[in-house]
Amino acid sequence: MARVVHFEIQADDVERAKAFYAAAFGWSFEDYGSGTGMPYWGVITGPDSEPGINGGLLQRPVAAAAPEQGTNAFVCTMQVEDYDATEQRILEAGGTVALPKMALTGMAWQGYYLDTEGNTIGIHQPDPDAA
Repeated sequence: MARVVHFEIQADDVERAKAFYAAAFGWSFEDYGSGTGMPYWGVITGPDSEPGINGGLLQRPVAAAAPEQGTNAFVCTMQVEDYDATEQRILEAGGTVALPKMALTGMAWQGYYLDTEGNTIGIHQPDPDAA
């Protein structure tokens, strides 16, 4: 089984989004840009000793859907044991590649897919040798 281990929030104005989530939920943010190779902030939702997951915040790559037309604002990522086998199952089930497998150097393999309904999902295989 692959459990959700990470979420991503896409924002038109990253600083405004950081201020909102800090004020509304008390979340904090860490600059992860050096590990991702692009502007990216880790979202810390609480201490590791409590249930829950942390996430990421990034600049929205495409325009958001108009009001009442849905959105692509949150993306959940599942941690998997075997990236390639999971990708194969996604594709066989009717999913498509949104962003291909990439190395998060020294941390993991990451990629994004569209499900059969057009929703973006991520898969993440920890691997300290990823390069």
